[in-house]
Amino acid sequence: MDTTFETLEAEVLKLSPAQRARLLDRVVASLDADAARDAAWDAVAALREAEPAQFEPLDDALARLRDERA
Repeated sequence: MDTTFETLEAEVLKLSPAQRARLLDRVVASLDADAARDAAWDAVAALREAEPAQFEPLDDALARLRDERA
């Protein structure tokens, strides 16, 4: 391993758990910086949360699946 990396790793591990978590969040955010995609997923999640869940009885679902296979 690169000694610079090892030095950085040692310094990071000296941080408190809260500081390491904050640093990790920032590092991950820097790797995943597609704001448009994130906004699109946030919009999808908001729509799904706003819709009431719709459940189908198991017997009905199995019958529908059997009919679709036939």
